[in-house]
Amino acid sequence: MVAFYCNGTLNSSLDRIYSCYCNYGFRGSAYIQDGCQDINECIEYKSPCSEGSTCVNTFGDYHCSDKRNAIFIGVGSPLGLLVLLFRTWRLYIFIKKRKEIKRKKAFNFKRNGGLLLEQQIHSSENNVEQTKLFKSKELEKATDNFNIDRVLGQGGQGTVYKGMLEDGKIVAVKKSKIIDEAKLSEFINEVVILTQINHRNVVRLLGCCLETDVPLLVYEFIPNGTLSEYIHEKNAEFPFTWNIRLRIATEVAGALSYLHSAASFPIYHRDVKSTNILLDEKFRAKVADFGTSRTISLEQTHLTTLVYGTFGYLDPEYFQSSQFTDKSDVYSFGVVIVELLTGQKAVSATRSEEEGRSLASYFMMTMEEKSSSLFDILDGQVLKDAPKEEILIVADLAKRCLHLNGRNRPTMKEVAKELERIQGIDNKDSNGIQHNYEDLAYAQPEIGDYSWNNSTSSIELTFDSAATSFSLHQELPLL
Repeated sequence: MVAFYCNGTLNSSLDRIYSCYCNYGFRGSAYIQDGCQDINECIEYKSPCSEGSTCVNTFGDYHCSDKRNAIFIGVGSPLGLLVLLFRTWRLYIFIKKRKEIKRKKAFNFKRNGGLLLEQQIHSSENNVEQTKLFKSKELEKATDNFNIDRVLGQGGQGTVYKGMLEDGKIVAVKKSKIIDEAKLSEFINEVVILTQINHRNVVRLLGCCLETDVPLLVYEFIPNGTLSEYIHEKNAEFPFTWNIRLRIATEVAGALSYLHSAASFPIYHRDVKSTNILLDEKFRAKVADFGTSRTISLEQTHLTTLVYGTFGYLDPEYFQSSQFTDKSDVYSFGVVIVELLTGQKAVSATRSEEEGRSLASYFMMTMEEKSSSLFDILDGQVLKDAPKEEILIVADLAKRCLHLNGRNRPTMKEVAKELERIQGIDNKDSNGIQHNYEDLAYAQPEIGDYSWNNSTSSIELTFDSAATSFSLHQELPLL
């Protein structure tokens, strides 16, 4: 390809003057030898480009380029390297933080008993496959970062928050307090026990989260609060009638009877009280808080443990011997029955010393007097609604549950059947057909023995200022 061409013109003297130009695609001077160079094959310093451009080398390819571009390339190369280094540093920090977060979650998972729980999940002796392990971000989002406005209740073991999962399901998230190994055992114990219980009158555990600083438990949401609230906080809009009280007592008795005698391995609740009985949207009872519950083998008759429970509900026999039996749960349930009858708290500073701070002692003292004395301490709603015969039968049942000698107390199965018999008239349908209230929808999975041995050498007493009573366990509404 010709690099240049010339045109000749005549001037005034008739001399031909030639004007030479580089052809298209060439740059340089057409008046010197090899002055016109292909712009894609220029050689810097030897073959000049046209004014305003320069010959540059881009990855071995020499070509003419605008000087401004050359300047940009010259300055941009070190600047680009600086930007690249900065972005690389940022990426390194990001990856390092991600690794640190993962490392911390893995540490928390192990510390919070994740390995122990995984052993139970994969154990052939247990049925905890349905346990869901929630992500921390999922529960943070569900509870609005554990907003104080979402608090449902709090107590000795932690705080319960109302939350909503991504699928719209409302749940209760229990955030445990800072725990030691003993508390960790309680936490894992509650998970293992609850994932093996399927009873309509026992609160259902949906899953847990172990990757946070403290473990989280996720339960079904029970909307109507605790039984304690309805007994002790009068609500004119919702009269807490005798029929409702009797039905709730029957439901709780049925649930405890199931735990004691219908499960493959007996389960002792160990903290039966009105604040651990929740009421759902239909005011059906849900027994909750299994943190201190224990399973025992079929051959065992009792547990020897550190004394634990709530003062006012605590079995005196267990308090003295540190031996917890199924009859210890019966005693605690007896106190709940007396609460339902009288509307009074298990422990109260308003009663005189002669009457006794303990409701159980006050009730038993009253029952030893003439029968008319009982009606002096009953709740006004009970006096209004309940037939006298039913009141006397239920009061006598409570008296037997509160017997100081555990052997003389009825079993929870006997208590449940007695309450069902009392409520029998209300269980007939419109055709007069009697329905067995104990025919509940529950499964009976295999349950392993996960009892933790505790020392019996000490007992911890704390003062509950809100209830103005001494207690062995902080008593506030809590799952």
